[in-house]
Amino acid sequence: MGMIIDKIINNNIISAFDEEGRELVVMGRGLGFGARMGQNVPQAKVEKIFHIRSQSVSEQFKELLANMPIEHVALSGDIIAYAKETLKVKLNQSIYVTLTDHIDFAVTRYRQGIKPTNALLWEIKRFYSTEYQIGLYAVRLIQERLHVQLPEDEAGFIALHFVNAEYGTNIRDAARFPNMVSDILKIAQKELDIKFDEGSLHFERFVTHIKFLLQRIYRKELLEDEDRELAEMMKHKYRKEYECSVRIAEYIERETGYSLSEEEIMYLTIHIRRVTATDED
Repeated sequence: MGMIIDKIINNNIISAFDEEGRELVVMGRGLGFGARMGQNVPQAKVEKIFHIRSQSVSEQFKELLANMPIEHVALSGDIIAYAKETLKVKLNQSIYVTLTDHIDFAVTRYRQGIKPTNALLWEIKRFYSTEYQIGLYAVRLIQERLHVQLPEDEAGFIALHFVNAEYGTNIRDAARFPNMVSDILKIAQKELDIKFDEGSLHFERFVTHIKFLLQRIYRKELLEDEDRELAEMMKHKYRKEYECSVRIAEYIERETGYSLSEEEIMYLTIHIRRVTATDED
C-alpha cells in the first residue's frame, strides 16, 4: 500500500494519506527524520499504522504524540490491539488519545516516586474482570519494555480507560460504574433480605444486566415502554422483586438524573427473580 507523507509530527511519527485518501498516523524509528511532505512513506521504516476515522480524535492524537517517547506510543497501540482481541467489542477511538496519555503520565509519575492508590480496585476486579485483565497485561508489558514495575492499582486505572471506551462515556463517569454496580447489589440484598451466591450463573447474568443498564443510561439508549400489560403482570406476580427494582430505579435516578421506564423496571424484576430463585432451580 503506497502512502504519501502529509505532515512531519516528529522524527519518529508522521501523518500520511493512503491510496484512498484516508488519513493515517504512521510510526517508525527515524521515519520523520529528513522527510518532506508529498514524498512516499518509506515502507521499510514503518512499525505501526493508526487508522483514526474521527478528525478531532486524530488531531488530538497527533498533538499528543509530538512530544512523547516512541516507546510509550508503541506500548499503548499494542495494549489496544490486545484489548480488541480480548474484549471482542467496539472501542471508542478516543482510547488512542486517553490511554497513550495515561501511560505516559503513569510512567513519568512512577519515575518521580509517586504511586497513587486506586480506591475502586476491589470493585473493578470484581465487576469488570475482563478489563482488569487487560490492565494487568498492560502492567506486564510496561515492566517488560520499560523496566518500570507499576503497582496493581495501575491495572485498575487502565481498566477504567477500557470501560470508558466500551461504554462511550467519559472517564469520570466510567469511574462511577464499579461503585454503582456494588450499590445496586447492596440495595437488592437489603430489600430482599438475602445473600447472593456470587458463584452462580444467575448472579453473573444479573451483574451483566446492571452493567448494560448503566451503559444504556449513559448512551441515552434506555428501553421505551412497549409491553405495559406484561409489566403490570410482573408487578403483581413478583411484588417483592418489583418493589426491589423500584428502589434500584430510585437510586439510579438520584445518581444519574435518569428515570427508568416500566420496561426497564420489568427486566430488572425478571433478573432479580432469577437470581433469588437460584436455590429452587
